[in-house]
Amino acid sequence: MRCSGNCPREPTICSIFARAFEVGYTLSMTTSPALQTEYGKIIHGDSLAYMRDEIADESVDLIFTSPPFALLRKKDYGNVEEDQYVEWFRSFAEHFHRILKPTGSLVIDIGGSWIPGQPTRSLYHFELLIMLCRKLEFHLAQEFHWWNPSKLPTPAEWVNVRRIRVKDAVNCVFWLSKTPWPKASNRRVLTPYSDSMLDLLENGYHAKLRPSGHDISDKFQTDNGGAIPPNLLAIPNTESNSFYLRYCRERGIAPHPARFPARLPEFFIRMLTDAGDTVFDPFGGSCVTGEVSERLQRHWTCCETVDGYVEGAKGRFHSERDDAEVTDAGYYKIFSSAALWNGIEDESLPADGGRTRPKKTERVPSKPTAKAHAKNGIVEEEETAEEPAQMVLLSRPADYQTD
Repeated sequence: MRCSGNCPREPTICSIFARAFEVGYTLSMTTSPALQTEYGKIIHGDSLAYMRDEIADESVDLIFTSPPFALLRKKDYGNVEEDQYVEWFRSFAEHFHRILKPTGSLVIDIGGSWIPGQPTRSLYHFELLIMLCRKLEFHLAQEFHWWNPSKLPTPAEWVNVRRIRVKDAVNCVFWLSKTPWPKASNRRVLTPYSDSMLDLLENGYHAKLRPSGHDISDKFQTDNGGAIPPNLLAIPNTESNSFYLRYCRERGIAPHPARFPARLPEFFIRMLTDAGDTVFDPFGGSCVTGEVSERLQRHWTCCETVDGYVEGAKGRFHSERDDAEVTDAGYYKIFSSAALWNGIEDESLPADGGRTRPKKTERVPSKPTAKAHAKNGIVEEEETAEEPAQMVLLSRPADYQTD
């Protein structure tokens, strides 16, 4: 999409991207930028070598990255075997510790993995966290969980076929720091107040001691401009026809298969850095971190080794790129596990824990269920059609897209 000329920010994202693409680029495995923008650059090369040779001690405010996960299947972007993962990552982490400022942060988005052939989880990402804190002396500032409401039910064998696990829809996001006091402000990421909180602010609240023992004072009814968000980040990953994907299709470039949505790095870049600070992504992929940093006027560097991913990433800074594609997702709700329960357990749990694969059966249409109600002191039953499961999404603009 072309800019309408009415972008609200100065400098506008459109003008920034236009200047970025006018700079030009060369494809090289040296430290010469593959793309230079007003605020940052893409390095086509190994981030380990780049950190060693080009980045000074204590010069980076935020490292935000999503490294290749230790998955069961080998991926095109070069994931590492689980048993080698922690040692492989340590060489990068030693440089992360060196280049971060004392007030800086390291944020790692990392997905879990399953033990091959059985419905149990790997501990590799927890082992990674322990290594970072125990061996390299990082501090765990806080653990976050990125919930992707649009995630498909996986792994299919355990979730869809044998029905012995639930959908794996959450990534761990570890926020680490060199000291216990990295710079941060949750005022940067406040969310709208709930209706009940708005009512409390308008009508007042009687300070009292709650049954839990919490002393709720009259300060509770102070309007601070918004609610403090939880460490559960509900951000869908529903990109399907963004400028980045169109750019790749038009040029015959395979898009990066493991892109995170722009709202994920944006949350941490806003909370942990100021305009003019430095952001580094050592596993740049399609350079979402760089795109967000450019928009927020942070200096940035993304490193990527795969030729095609570097070429595709350049599309994020094309002159026709428009930040209108990155819109708010509304809000999400997780239903209670009892929302569809009628008080009757239809079948017994598998005695072998699901070890035996069930035989294929035809799906039987839902039958009406009896719903009890009281009338004149007598409990009666009425036939009601079983309600279908509701969508998790409560409110989302129809044109929502994210990069």
